[in-house]
Amino acid sequence: MSLPALEDIPTPIDGVVRIETSPREKATPIIMEMMRSVYPHDQVFGQYCTVNDYVACPPDELYEYMADTRSLEEWTYSLRGFTPTDEPDLWLAHDRLGSETEIYTRTVANAAARTVDYHCAWDQGKHLWMVYLMRVVDAQVVLDKPGSVVLWTNCHHPFYDHNPYPEAAPPQRPVWVGDFWDMFGAGHAPKLD
Repeated sequence: MSLPALEDIPTPIDGVVRIETSPREKATPIIMEMMRSVYPHDQVFGQYCTVNDYVACPPDELYEYMADTRSLEEWTYSLRGFTPTDEPDLWLAHDRLGSETEIYTRTVANAAARTVDYHCAWDQGKHLWMVYLMRVVDAQVVLDKPGSVVLWTNCHHPFYDHNPYPEAAPPQRPVWVGDFWDMFGAGHAPKLD
């Protein structure tokens, strides 16, 4: 049976493996070659860092809680003292990972999709380049049990490798947020426990 969407693809597209062009017998070795019993840390947490876990809380309640920026003070390791700024929906707090470090946060939430994205930056609130992408999924749908599954992804923005606003940093601060990138996976996972 030919599907209308496939009729306009007369020749295979390089790099796209589809059952129409790669039968299972041909695709299985390709997939097996991609699998490893051990993966290098950088391959797992290089460009993206994703952590996820089950949370014993109804999804709508968890979404509402997470959509309130101030909840970060309760469930994150180091963000404390959220106060509103003069700019609407922009909050200022202290990140205790960096001594005397201010962190600015704006939460962008979508109730229909249960997404909560925290747009953040150390030291300044004009360019919120650290984006924590969160999604709350109904565990009843995906695990057949009450509660929620939280999917959390960070992307390795180039600014993690160098501070783009050194003039805004407190003097003598010994660390930059990007110094912790290799620990993001292990460092974020306990927050979902």
